[in-house]
Amino acid sequence: MDVVAHARTRTEALEAFRTHRPDVTLMDVRLGTDDGVSVASAILKEFPKARIMMLTTFESDAQRALKAGAVGYVLKSTPQTELLEAIRRVHAGRKYVSPEVAAMLAEGVADEELTTREIEVLSLIQHGFRTKHIADRLGIGEATVNFHIKNLTGKLQANDRAHAVTIALKRGFLRL
Repeated sequence: MDVVAHARTRTEALEAFRTHRPDVTLMDVRLGTDDGVSVASAILKEFPKARIMMLTTFESDAQRALKAGAVGYVLKSTPQTELLEAIRRVHAGRKYVSPEVAAMLAEGVADEELTTREIEVLSLIQHGFRTKHIADRLGIGEATVNFHIKNLTGKLQANDRAHAVTIALKRGFLRL
């Protein structure tokens, strides 16, 4: 295996990929000030056959990264031998998700997906907004906000708003 490039920003990552066309890309979920998942999406849009593995300290971004097209997801704490094996698997055309991440994903398999609006409402709750302010911000009625809150807490099997935010962070619906 040879490392052909390093990148610290979205622009550097896109340029490096275009120049080197690596067999496997190991992309940090936090790429400097950029979001590595969105950078991976941009690469995959231009190069649909790219094999991108996400590397992170956070298990919570796994679902979002895999939906974006990443074929691997490993934690920075992964032992070197396991990381090398994961890269080899991805290079061979298979997917790889570290066991810790797979266990976290398995917890949410039966969960219903949240709608875009439910995630918007949940994000505003995460940032301390009350129902009236959420309604004003989204241009909807307070009753509609309460309807979304009822639905998302049910889908997440949360006890209340705060619990819903905690679960959503853990499952990758929201980011810190």
